[in-house]
Parts: sequence; structure tokens; C-alpha cells
Amino acid sequence: MEVSILFIVSLIVCTDFFDTVSQLSMKLAINQLDAQVNSWKKTGVFLFNLLRMPRLWVSFVFSAASLSVWLFVLSKADLSLAYSIDSMRYIFITIASLIFLKEHIGVMRWLGIVSIVFGIMLVTRV
Repeated sequence: MEVSILFIVSLIVCTDFFDTVSQLSMKLAINQLDAQVNSWKKTGVFLFNLLRMPRLWVSFVFSAASLSVWLFVLSKADLSLAYSIDSMRYIFITIASLIFLKEHIGVMRWLGIVSIVFGIMLVTRV
């Protein structure tokens, strides 16, 4: 039984969503720490403090979920197709960064996002 492209795309959207949550959680966790690391001792303290942060563990959980769904996608779709569609994560992370991190997204980056959208549309028209 052949798997429909819509099903593959929906699974990739799911894995990209999980990855976006993971990346946001990591960024929010790291932003709470003093990242002025210039010695082995400070590196150890930094890593210890980072590993104590719940947001980092949330990130690990969502990374594991993303990987699980991605492995399923790879079992059902060609890698060249799946990896091309997977570029949606750049779109999701850019939008999430704008909304949750209040990052400025310049015109050139938006043009890049539009290019990615057109590329995904071309790839999925098999």
C-alpha cells in the first residue's frame, strides 16, 4: 500500500512542530543563564546549571518525539522528498522566533522563507 503525499506532509509538519518547540525551549533555557564561559570551571558550572533547567528537559522530550516521527517518515517516504519537505522547520522556527522571542526578521530573511515555500510546493507536486 502506497502512502499518500498528504499523509507524509502531515507527519513532517508534526516533526517540524516538535523540533520548533524543542529549539524554542533550548533558546529560552540558554537565555536565562550567564553564558560568559572562559574557563573549564565556568564551563562545568554552566553545564550543571543548564542541565538543572526544566526547559532544557522539555527540549529533550520534544527532540525525541521529533526523531520518532521522523524515523517513521523515513520508513514511508523517499529521503530526497522527505528532506526537502522538512525545510518547513525553517519557516516554523522563524515565525516562532518572531512571536515568542520577539526577534526582528528582515526583508531578506522573509524572501528566503518565501523561496522555501515555493520550493516545498515544487517538490510536493510529484
